[in-house]
Amino acid sequence: MRLGLALTDGRVLGARSQLVHAEGVSSKDLALRLSAQTDVEYAVVDGRMRALAAPNDPRYAGGQSGTPVVGQWYLRAPNSSSIVDATSVLSAINAEAAWAITTGKRSVVVAVLDTGVRPEHPDLAGKLLPGYDFISNAGNANDGDGRDADPTDPGDGVTAADVGTVKGCKTIDIGPSSWHGTQTAGMIGAASNNGIGMASVGHDVMLLPVRVLGKCGGYDSDIQDAMKWAAGIAVPGVPANPNPAKVINLSLGAADTCSAAYIDVLQLVAAQGVVVVAAAGNDGLTVGTPANCPGVIAVAGVRHAGTKVGYSDLGTEIAISAPAGNCVNTTGSCLYPLLTTSNDGVQAPGASIYTDGDVHITLGTSFSAPLVAGTVALMFSQNELLKPRQILRAIQATARAFPSSGAPAIQIVTGGPFSTVSACTAPTSVAQSYECYCTTSTCGAGLLDTGLAVAAPPMVAAGINVGSPNVASGSSTVLDASGSGASGTSLIVDYQWAITSGADLASFSSATNAATVTLATKAVGSVTVSLTVKDSAGQSDTTTTTLTVSAPQVVTPPATSSGGGGGAMELGWLLGWLASVIGVWVVTPRPGRRAA
Repeated sequence: MRLGLALTDGRVLGARSQLVHAEGVSSKDLALRLSAQTDVEYAVVDGRMRALAAPNDPRYAGGQSGTPVVGQWYLRAPNSSSIVDATSVLSAINAEAAWAITTGKRSVVVAVLDTGVRPEHPDLAGKLLPGYDFISNAGNANDGDGRDADPTDPGDGVTAADVGTVKGCKTIDIGPSSWHGTQTAGMIGAASNNGIGMASVGHDVMLLPVRVLGKCGGYDSDIQDAMKWAAGIAVPGVPANPNPAKVINLSLGAADTCSAAYIDVLQLVAAQGVVVVAAAGNDGLTVGTPANCPGVIAVAGVRHAGTKVGYSDLGTEIAISAPAGNCVNTTGSCLYPLLTTSNDGVQAPGASIYTDGDVHITLGTSFSAPLVAGTVALMFSQNELLKPRQILRAIQATARAFPSSGAPAIQIVTGGPFSTVSACTAPTSVAQSYECYCTTSTCGAGLLDTGLAVAAPPMVAAGINVGSPNVASGSSTVLDASGSGASGTSLIVDYQWAITSGADLASFSSATNAATVTLATKAVGSVTVSLTVKDSAGQSDTTTTTLTVSAPQVVTPPATSSGGGGGAMELGWLLGWLASVIGVWVVTPRPGRRAA
């Protein structure tokens, strides 16, 4: 008898280990209770393993009669650890190893903030939760109205007639509908192992379609409202979301710095324990927003061989790299595209289809990000108590190394000489639109390995939650460590806060060794605060957050007016107000190029 349980001895495994059995308690709870005993070195569940079975979706396997011939190559285990020849697949994400642990839970929700979805696609049947359309402008929405509870994608194609009549549309935008949201949704959570179509990363997780992009893109203000709603945060004028997401996928962006508005929203979302994944971009330049925002898992795109695909953006903001699709050849069928759910309508919806290597080709970091979002969903399915920073640390710690040699020579300029592949360099104003060897300073920690990430035990992680990163001088704000998590079954036992930059602008007015701390500001500028946590297993981690201290707002009482009506606004003030609320246009979804 121990812990109030009748334990039964199993076989002896070694000099210091033995199997034990108990009735009336789960294996996980028994292991946790035994681990807490001072005379027990460790206790782990005697887990059950299964064969790594591939799903029975007909388009999953290699050797397809149609294109791509390689099927869903990017989900399988890599077939090589180094580049041997043109068929060496190093970047496949090893999802089968993860599926042996979990195929996902329906309680884990991934919000797909995109163009909406086509709900009639057979591989999305039973996978879609009630979503919302956040596009405010009816012309851009292309469905006859503004915001409503219907996230169905009516098509985002642009014709010459839209230029000059639909807000934000330019000649460069003319083209067919992308069905982009249907494609990203399928990558994350299409119905799988159901004998039809394709497999997704998150077989059994649920999808929350949230429409934010229409004709010629979408506004930051709509996207930010959608992020809050997806995370379960109230948005004025919008019904509450009954199915808050644990993961938000943003396969969209623009060439811009991360705004204070995005940082504010991301702080709110992080406080809900939600992980945000975003595509790096497809210009071969520096990472755009929102992927460059703090707290976002920014995903770069790699070729089948593990080298950077020419179009992918790059830089220090990248957290991880995942397959983006590439063709190898410049003529004939694309050899290594990604395969997902789509629609064949040119402007309006048509028939449900799957993308291929000939006509409907899926390429781009827009589709690298969903592979990571699906991986995060599987990690939450395995352990719903994980914190966002624990997710990030595990994904990066389990990443496989980038290849650094063996790639065939390339033509940087069509018709020009062949050159050896070189290492990627820091982004400049000139696009690196060619294959290069990724480094950890340009493409993140390495190549995504879904199997290893899902299998990884929880890592210690420091996480700071702050109400707003913008604070008025002369005021105080509270920061807390509730975003932190301990390794394994241990507990956080120590907190240490410090000001690492801007110590002349602010100081702590409370103890700096507690889970919460109060920061008092006294001058305008930027203040960087660090948090180091240590757990009972002796593991530690440090993170930082930067707050902007602004001048206190001066409120001028409105002038009184004679007569019955209210006083009129001065024109200069009105124009200033308009300038402060006009949204910033965000470019269309992250498309890929058909690149070698």
